[in-house]
Amino acid sequence: MRLSQLPDALAERFGPANSAFPDRHRKNAAVALVLRPPSGVADPRVDRCEVLAIRRADSSRDPWSGQMALPGGSLDAVDPGLMAAAVREAHEETGLRLDVDGHPLGRIEPMRPLGVRLPVITIWPFVFQADPTTKARIASPEVASVHWFQVRALGDRSNRDSYTYRDPSLGARQFPCIRLDGQVIWGLTYRILTEFLEVLRQPV
Repeated sequence: MRLSQLPDALAERFGPANSAFPDRHRKNAAVALVLRPPSGVADPRVDRCEVLAIRRADSSRDPWSGQMALPGGSLDAVDPGLMAAAVREAHEETGLRLDVDGHPLGRIEPMRPLGVRLPVITIWPFVFQADPTTKARIASPEVASVHWFQVRALGDRSNRDSYTYRDPSLGARQFPCIRLDGQVIWGLTYRILTEFLEVLRQPV
């Protein structure tokens, strides 16, 4: 699938980005799935793009402490909408100005954490295209590191594995994961990326 075809594919599967409205019955958050295309290619295949990810800093106050994640956070009163929350959080965490150096391509189906110890929250993923020269940085103490992963590598079955999470009360549990560049992507971020990769497999 070409990058120019992605907005229609996302809208067909999940509806237009402006059809995303906060869940009135629970807390809402938004994350940014940022695609960085290669330089010098007018309309690259999506699998040649890179996805921005962060590793969250270790913190006893963060339910996703130390995990790989997409930039994002809670919907605040200052945000005019969910997409605006994703843009604001991406800037606060990685320095990206998606409202200046990027543009939205669509959204993915909202998801809820599955763990019994995780917050009761609805998370809305939005897909953005950034400029090929975009650079991300650690812009918040909540972020330990920033990473760019090639979409093709994220979808490569040879990078799929299982991750064992040890809960103090529930014991050891295994989850599917992606192991790439020394990082482990599992849980909610794995689910979002898997949903995104499914879109790329649609016939166009």
